[in-house]
Amino acid sequence: MAADGDQETVVVIGNGMVGHKFIEALKEKDPDNKFNVVTFCEENRAAYNRMRLTEYFTNKDPDNLSMSGNYNDNGDGLTEWYQSTPGVECYVGDKALKIDREAKTVISESGREIKYDKAVLATGSYPFVPPTPGVDKKGVFVYRTIDDLENMIQYQKDHGVKAAAVIGGGLLGLEAAKAMYDLGMETHIIEYAPILMCRQIDDAGHAILGGMIEDLGLKIHCNARVTEFLGDEKVAGLTFSNEGWEDLDVGMVVVSAGIRPRDEIARASGIEVHERGGVIVDDLLKTNDEDIYAIGEVALHGGKIYGLVAPGYEMAEAVANTVVGEEQPFTGADMSTKLKLMGVDVASFGRYSGFKEEDDQISMTWNDPFNNAYKKLFFNTAGTKLLGGILVGDASDYTTLLGLQKSDRDLPIAPGVLMAPAAEEGGGAALGVEDMPDDMQVCSCNNVDKGAIFRAVTEDGLTSVGEVKSCTKAGTGCGGCEPMVKDIFAFAMKSSGKEVSTDVCEHFHYTRQELYDIVRATGVKSFDELLDSHGHGDGCEVCKPLVSSILASVNNDMIFNNDGMTLQDTNDRALANMQRGGSYSVIPRVPGGELTPEQLICMGQVAKKYNLYTKVTGGQRIDMFGAEKHQLPSIWAELGEAGLESGHAYGKALRTVKSCVGSTWCRYGVQDAVSFAVRLENRYKGLRSPHKLKSGVSGCVRECAEAQGKDFGLVATENGYNLYVCGNGGAVARHADLLATDISEELCIKYIDRFLMFYIATADRLQRTSAWMEKLEGGIEYLKEVVINDKLGIAEKLDAQMQHVVDTYQDEWATVVNDEERRKAFRQFVNSDHTERGIPFIAMRGQSRPMDWPKDEFIPDLHEEGSKPDQVLTGASSWVRVGSVSDFPTNGGAAVLYGKSQLAVYNVARRNEWYATQNVCPHKRALVLSEGIVGSREGILKVACPLHKNNFDLKSGECLDHMEDDNMRLLTFPVKVEDGGVFLDLPPTAELDQLLATEKVMLSADCFQGSENNFVPVQTNALPTAPQDTAEVSA
Repeated sequence: MAADGDQETVVVIGNGMVGHKFIEALKEKDPDNKFNVVTFCEENRAAYNRMRLTEYFTNKDPDNLSMSGNYNDNGDGLTEWYQSTPGVECYVGDKALKIDREAKTVISESGREIKYDKAVLATGSYPFVPPTPGVDKKGVFVYRTIDDLENMIQYQKDHGVKAAAVIGGGLLGLEAAKAMYDLGMETHIIEYAPILMCRQIDDAGHAILGGMIEDLGLKIHCNARVTEFLGDEKVAGLTFSNEGWEDLDVGMVVVSAGIRPRDEIARASGIEVHERGGVIVDDLLKTNDEDIYAIGEVALHGGKIYGLVAPGYEMAEAVANTVVGEEQPFTGADMSTKLKLMGVDVASFGRYSGFKEEDDQISMTWNDPFNNAYKKLFFNTAGTKLLGGILVGDASDYTTLLGLQKSDRDLPIAPGVLMAPAAEEGGGAALGVEDMPDDMQVCSCNNVDKGAIFRAVTEDGLTSVGEVKSCTKAGTGCGGCEPMVKDIFAFAMKSSGKEVSTDVCEHFHYTRQELYDIVRATGVKSFDELLDSHGHGDGCEVCKPLVSSILASVNNDMIFNNDGMTLQDTNDRALANMQRGGSYSVIPRVPGGELTPEQLICMGQVAKKYNLYTKVTGGQRIDMFGAEKHQLPSIWAELGEAGLESGHAYGKALRTVKSCVGSTWCRYGVQDAVSFAVRLENRYKGLRSPHKLKSGVSGCVRECAEAQGKDFGLVATENGYNLYVCGNGGAVARHADLLATDISEELCIKYIDRFLMFYIATADRLQRTSAWMEKLEGGIEYLKEVVINDKLGIAEKLDAQMQHVVDTYQDEWATVVNDEERRKAFRQFVNSDHTERGIPFIAMRGQSRPMDWPKDEFIPDLHEEGSKPDQVLTGASSWVRVGSVSDFPTNGGAAVLYGKSQLAVYNVARRNEWYATQNVCPHKRALVLSEGIVGSREGILKVACPLHKNNFDLKSGECLDHMEDDNMRLLTFPVKVEDGGVFLDLPPTAELDQLLATEKVMLSADCFQGSENNFVPVQTNALPTAPQDTAEVSA
């Protein structure tokens, strides 16, 4: 962007974490856009979070690391934030080479010359690689960028590397070692110093950390002196000068032996640089050039390079303030840090360096080898102030202890109390959040104190942790303070008189775990039975699907039994996934991704017959979109004839067990991954759980099935399988934890049985296994004790519960297809055989799909001026029979057709009451309200739209979530029941059709005239036999 005449231009050289943070801070302080920011980014994508670099091995998706949103699909390396933020220009893939200080111009590798008023050096650092002979061989890598990781992954695949070494046992070295380990390689950590992480921990801390790392199967070599990298063109091993040490055979080496400031552009531009590296800056972070600043790992302040992100962020904030005229000195920062390295908590804070008993401090130590926990805290000689500390194995009270140290206040409790483990209500847990001062820092990454979080709730009215994190930025850096953020949030809610409830909803004052235990203990078989005995009211869209899921997990009955259909959420009610406009998708089960040609042909014929859009899913299945509800039984009857079963894509249940081809075809495979995946999927199919379950089986360490990103996954070894649990892809990725190594298929199944049933019994509502593991006290080690060692004495019970599920499995769609009464539930209208689409379809690449919804959420009012209800309806009405009582499901709704208008009729049998509304939801004009869950909110009977859960009062038609918006109000109609018939008091069809006729309310291209969206015009003609792109298909 070109600078305006009155704008100042700030050029930021370097677009890493600290450079991006500076740009964010400057633009936040620049509401009038007085500063034009230009940044040079040497890498091929804009700033990403290097602290989470190891996560890339799990999902291989740069978007999950980006600091400014998803990267553009066109591959330019930019994000929407960089393109749309006023006064910001980012040159991706262009390295700044020199600063012409006289001309005040930055010159880049591509030849760009950008004039500046102020320049900021944020070039960071580069990995130090010792000049050891052979270090330039193929297979030797550094660990710094996404490109580095991609190169490692590819090299390991191409060369079948089975053993790797990491040179360096510091923070990045251990991260790199975890990455090598996750790639399935035997991993060696080579450290020059006598202990790991010698700048953060002491000998006792090393003993705990090293022992836990070795328990995982990694090998540690301290005091190592590497003299040569062996091999010809490729690295093949390491040799040492240590007496008695043998050569180490490895096929890959990652060097992580420290960092050096990237100060070459400063040197080339005559800016003062220390002889050992680093751009020298003063307290305002200015260089010897008044208009040039340096921040982050390139800056040498007070003789120190700060190699952590938090001090870099503080520098960025300080310079941003100075640039806008609010001069802020940087007085230094501590090097406190908390990390989870290979599942082991490691933290240090305050004065801990050197670990010597200085005259003005006394240390206390807690060393618990049984629970692998070590704590060493440093106090002043009076024992009134905390000066610093080291935590290994258990760092749960790090945030509290750090806050006490940084506050420099007298301790509110005795030093001895702080030493006890947090799990025993000692340590930091002994100091509740209510006792913490408001200025006590909670998030060191973004410098957020307790007071800012507290005020976000009590003054700004925020009511969720997510809102607080978004507003204050607390917990959005390394994530180490997130538990404390949640505690402060809960305290602030309570202080404001707002209850933080763990109840599932207003109808059950229990958690999901408690409801599960009640169902197990009492043997209840239905929702109504549980509501009568342990709840109150009518239920809602939260508790009805939850209880139904628990009943299915415990009893494994057909979910439609005991009037269960109307308990089901949007997808389960139709045994299919509802899509835009109210159509459905059909996904047959494909165990292990294995299909016969006959099954493929059957799916193709079905898709062609019903004009379904087909797509291969990420779970190795075929998805067929666009089916109408009334077509589903016929579609599944044809699929069933080819041996295809329900894929449960609609349920909180097992979805898929993904597999590679394994040893049956692949030359690298060591186990038959497909056969085992088929066996696992057929065992766990239909299992209902708190959330969906995904699995994978990889036939070798190349991990083509991505098993370590699944809820449970298997990676084949020469001796069996490694079993991983609680992984997750998606929006919040998590690498799975290793539960067991080199175990047989039978043992895998035993452990998976127990793991799944324990998860189902103890997880919260809609909690994935990954989130469950994060909250499970004791983490993976505790889970091992429960699953493998039967610590709780429940293994036999868990085994029996899973076997019951396996023995009582039924294909839900086969049950429906073979039952005429159940098939009736899939009629579009209970009073007519007529059928119609709910949204126009257009053509795309030879297939048909629904017309787009507008991206800007703009949908005109359902009733335009001149055709509103009070302008159309004359007041004349008559009672019209729309069906029999038996046509309408108990405690739910069904659609009826009246003239050309669709209406929804609800049988609230629990209250012996009936209601009727329009069937179209005004939000997206979807004809789906009859499919919604009927319940109550604070005594008001309501229906929840199955698409977006907008709730409508069944009596008044008012939208309970948008009460101020009259355009979201439903038309309602009186209902009476006589002699087994259901009657509605309705206006003449001619009048009602002016308001609710399907052709009138259904979205069309005409709906969006005046909006900025471009929609393909469509008509309501018949489907063409061979649709072409942008052709009109159907309505």
